[in-house]
Amino acid sequence: MAYILKRPEWYLPKSAATPESVYQNRRAFLKAMGLGGMMLAGTGAGLGCLAQETVSETKPTAGLAAFTRNPDFADAGRPLTEESLATTYNNFYEFGFSKTDPAKNAQGFSLDPYTLKVDGLVGEEMEFDLDAIEALGYEERVYRFRCVEAWSMTVPWLGVPLRKLIEKVDVKPEAKYVAFKSFLDPEKAPGQRDGRYPWPYFEGLRLDEAMNELTLAVTGIYGKRLPGQSGTPLRIIVPWKYGYKGPKSVVQMTFTDKQPGTFWNESVPSEYKFFSNVDPQVSHPRWSQALERYLGEDKKDKPTQWYNGYGEQVAHMYDGIPRTLY
Repeated sequence: MAYILKRPEWYLPKSAATPESVYQNRRAFLKAMGLGGMMLAGTGAGLGCLAQETVSETKPTAGLAAFTRNPDFADAGRPLTEESLATTYNNFYEFGFSKTDPAKNAQGFSLDPYTLKVDGLVGEEMEFDLDAIEALGYEERVYRFRCVEAWSMTVPWLGVPLRKLIEKVDVKPEAKYVAFKSFLDPEKAPGQRDGRYPWPYFEGLRLDEAMNELTLAVTGIYGKRLPGQSGTPLRIIVPWKYGYKGPKSVVQMTFTDKQPGTFWNESVPSEYKFFSNVDPQVSHPRWSQALERYLGEDKKDKPTQWYNGYGEQVAHMYDGIPRTLY
C-alpha cells in the first residue's frame, strides 16, 4: 500500500522552512546580481523567489551522495533551527555532560572505515557501509525534534528510511524488535570513562516502529555530513519519540524476539520508559511535558503536540497501550 501523508491543519508552506542550502544559493545569486541591498530593503522579494525556484531538487554536495528533498517532508510547520544552534547544543554524553561539550570534544571524531553490522534473527549476518546504505534512496527530510528536557528544534536531516535497509535483510518471522548499539572507544570519547553509565549506548524499537515510514537512518544534516557531536557517521531518527530514542554513531543493529534493554531505562528506570512517545499529558517525574522551548528562544511556551505532531502516521501502533507506559 502506498504511503499517503495527510497534512494537518497547522501545516505551513515550504517558504516557512527554507533549507539552509537554498538560502545560501539565493544569497549568492542576489550578490552576483548586485541586489543584496535590495533584498534587505524588501524590494528584491520577487527575484529572491525566482532564485529559489532555480535550485535543483537533486543537490550533489561535497562528501555526500546526491540527494532529493522529499516533498512530503519539505517543512515541518515551523521555521528551521539555525544550524549553528542545532550543531552546538547537543546531548551526547560520550563527549561530555554539558550542552556545549560535544561540539568541542568530538572535533575530528570518526569511525572510518565504517560498517553497520546487522545480526540476530536474520538469515545471514550482513554489513553495510555508508555507500550501500545511501544507495537505497538518499533524501532530505525536515523533521521536528523533541528532547525529553522540553526543548525542541526543526532540522533538515539527510538519510534513508530505515525500512529500506531492513527490507535488504532476511529478517526471520519471529523477530519483533530491533536493538541498536553505538560505538565504544573511551580513548576517543572521554565520557565513556564515566563508570556510572552502562556504555556503549544502546536503544531499541519494536519492529513495526523501525519499519514506519518516518524512521530514518541519518548520515547528514543541513546538506552536510553529520558532524561528530551530531552522531557521525550514522544515527537513527524517530521523530515522534523523545530524542534519546534515536541512538548516535550506531555500529550494530540486532533483530530479536524479546524487548531489548535501553540505556536510559536501565540507568534511571523510574524516569525513562521503553516507548518514550512524545505526550503533553505524560509528565517526566521532574518536569511537565505540556510545553516546550524552541531552540534559540528563551521561553518554554510552545504547546507540545502528541507524538510530536506525527500522530496521523503513528498513533495506530499504540492502540490499547496505556499512555502511562510511554
